[in-house]
Amino acid sequence: MVGRNGSIDWLCWPAFDSDACFTALLGTHKHGRWLIAPAEEIVKSSRRYWDNTLILETRFETANGVVALIDFMPPRGNASDVVRLLRGVRGRVKLRMELVIRFGFGTDIPWVKRTDDGALLAICGQDMTVLRTPVETRGEDMTTVADFAVGEGETIPFVLTYGPSHLPLPGPINPAQALQDTEDFWTDWCSHCTYEGDNRDLVLRSLITLKALTYGPTGGIVAAPTTSLPEKLGGARNWDYRFCWPRDATFTLLALMNSGYTEEASAWHNWLLRAVAGSPANMQIMYGIMGQRRLLEWEAGWLPGYEGAQPVRIGNAAHAQLQLDVYGELIDAFHQSRMAELELDEGSWALECAVLQHLADVWDQPDHGIWERRGEGRHYVSSKVMTWVAFDRGIKSAEKFGFDAPLDRWRTLRDTICREVCDKGFNHEQNAFVESYGSQLLDASILLLPAVGFLPASDPRVRGTIEAIEKYMMRDGFVLRHDPREISEERQPIEGAFLACTLWLADAYVLSGEIAKAQALFDRVVGIANDLGLLAEEFDSGEGRQTGNFPQALTHIALINTAHNLSDAKQPLEKPAMQRSK
Repeated sequence: MVGRNGSIDWLCWPAFDSDACFTALLGTHKHGRWLIAPAEEIVKSSRRYWDNTLILETRFETANGVVALIDFMPPRGNASDVVRLLRGVRGRVKLRMELVIRFGFGTDIPWVKRTDDGALLAICGQDMTVLRTPVETRGEDMTTVADFAVGEGETIPFVLTYGPSHLPLPGPINPAQALQDTEDFWTDWCSHCTYEGDNRDLVLRSLITLKALTYGPTGGIVAAPTTSLPEKLGGARNWDYRFCWPRDATFTLLALMNSGYTEEASAWHNWLLRAVAGSPANMQIMYGIMGQRRLLEWEAGWLPGYEGAQPVRIGNAAHAQLQLDVYGELIDAFHQSRMAELELDEGSWALECAVLQHLADVWDQPDHGIWERRGEGRHYVSSKVMTWVAFDRGIKSAEKFGFDAPLDRWRTLRDTICREVCDKGFNHEQNAFVESYGSQLLDASILLLPAVGFLPASDPRVRGTIEAIEKYMMRDGFVLRHDPREISEERQPIEGAFLACTLWLADAYVLSGEIAKAQALFDRVVGIANDLGLLAEEFDSGEGRQTGNFPQALTHIALINTAHNLSDAKQPLEKPAMQRSK
């Protein structure tokens, strides 16, 4: 995570769920960062990604000239590298480098020494980094610093490489060749994108972001690369999102498959299959990038938090919650994979049958819902609907692909769940489906009812729900996920609007034939993306700022799918808004 000022303020190494060695994002520079910037007054700065890549260029203008800072991580080989190149564009600019390595989320100061070839080696416990640069460096107050200048036409490299401390030093790389290899990798990857509709640049940037959030060795896609960026500025809703949520499975598969990335879709499906393998009773709502199940939550009390938002949480206690919706997501993901003719493991159907056998016994239990509410469980409507989806997709897979299945039992359960949801989950006074049985409050996840095929968008109850959400759950043109009429124990302003939910409303508009309203919502969401086209989880319209962990996979997935929906709404196609209901 690179700031506009040229400082890398967040880096978990060597993997998304590793301890951070740069943690200034949640603290101060003393908790670790890597700054390279002009040592003179900056008159103007700008930044951009190189076209169709994840190579970031930050340009600084001073009175004496212009310099470009180029940041990238080459496609992973035997080691992991962060490469920073300083290119002189005009004149001659004086620069300052400050490298503060603090392993263990800002607590552990490494032992630093020079190697025989002049590299700078930092070791602390299991972790090791090596800095290679032609620039002369020195130590100041537990910080590696350098003062240098770059003239027009010159390029000065800095390469920081990670390796386990018990192994030999990672070998050096050629920075110029690494830049070319990285550009070639991303350009080739982007060439496989089949989306040619409106806002193609935004869709492609979102796809690149999903690829960047993918742990290559397993295919797992993390919800975000950060932890504890607050949903409420200054508040306590700070969670660790560096894990993989099966809940996002079907949306992710559709976004990838419909855009031409079947290899990534298959890798995600295979990760999902491995992660949930075992007893269906032990299925979790999230897993580690390699399928780890124990994601114990603790607080890093030494970190002041992003703009003072505490606590800073590592791990996520919600992994132990019962959330019935994940069963529906799992079965739906398998069904959509078959419909797209992805090659599935031969054991997939046996796993699905075991999951549905377990779900038949537990679907009527209270759970913690799609938003991971802490406290006592409830009968959340979205959870019940997704149990309906599980049996519905099981039935459709068995019928279409000729699998053996207890179809009569599954049909009976599907019909029973449908009747119960329509009876207990619909509030006639509100003329809307509500958050949970007996509640007076709304919930934005109910917007998914037509998309998953539970009821058509033309159903009066669905139209009433959309109208109620428009009336009670929109703020400054964006959709909240929780009903603001709820009386909460928190004495803070309500959280920001949920960007994925805003796009779900756009999808509901598409299904209702209200294309202009859907387009307006889509434009509103993409309009608050940052200058690089990246989106967080939420948006605080009062502050005019994005909030929550960043960048957020679910938001970018929703953007991709809504772009497809809008593009296809202008053509005789049906995806992805109608795919899940088929």
